[in-house]
Amino acid sequence: MTYTVKEIFYTLQGEGQNAGRSAVFCRFSGCNLWTGRERDRQDAVCTFCDTDFVGVGPDGGRFATADALADAVLAAWPSTRETRAFGGRPLVVCTGGEPLLQLDAPAVAALHARGFEVAIETNGTRSAPTGIDHVCVSPKSNAPLVLTNGEEIKLVYPQQQPDAQPERFAHLDFDAFFLQPLDGPTPDETMANTQAALAYCMAHPQWRLSLQTHKLLGIR
Repeated sequence: MTYTVKEIFYTLQGEGQNAGRSAVFCRFSGCNLWTGRERDRQDAVCTFCDTDFVGVGPDGGRFATADALADAVLAAWPSTRETRAFGGRPLVVCTGGEPLLQLDAPAVAALHARGFEVAIETNGTRSAPTGIDHVCVSPKSNAPLVLTNGEEIKLVYPQQQPDAQPERFAHLDFDAFFLQPLDGPTPDETMANTQAALAYCMAHPQWRLSLQTHKLLGIR
């Protein structure tokens, strides 16, 4: 298995259940719901993605083995000794694009062997290999949902399609349920979406508001 990665970088997790936690992000190239090219956006299943996951960036790469990929992730973490001194493990967030097009059991095992807690952020349309420690599913539009349990579900809100409303997912087996306001093309639209998500969470306490704090803080 060869792994194609857009970027690997160290930052703070900006959203969801692990918000504020130090993490290495490993962004895999490619997605099954959009090519990543603007000319194809109108025909994509997911039309609102704001992430560049095409090709290989300057801090990404193509890795011939799971060990090579895991070594690159480890090299991005500043220190494992300090983390372990406080009883924790360094966190790697495997994202995309869609990470489950590439992330497999050997890669998860190699990351575990280097001491990492392995998290994924996925659209939930593909099965996950065993051993992943933290599963975050972000459903998109009318895409079929295969992953129906995990640590958190993070629904971008509002989505216009009737089958992408919170009610469809409220019964699923997740520990935490998040609504994340859709980032609009203008500040006014973003604020309107934030107010809509806030109102929904207030009316339905099962759901928690997730803000993209990394954008508010101006970090990667």
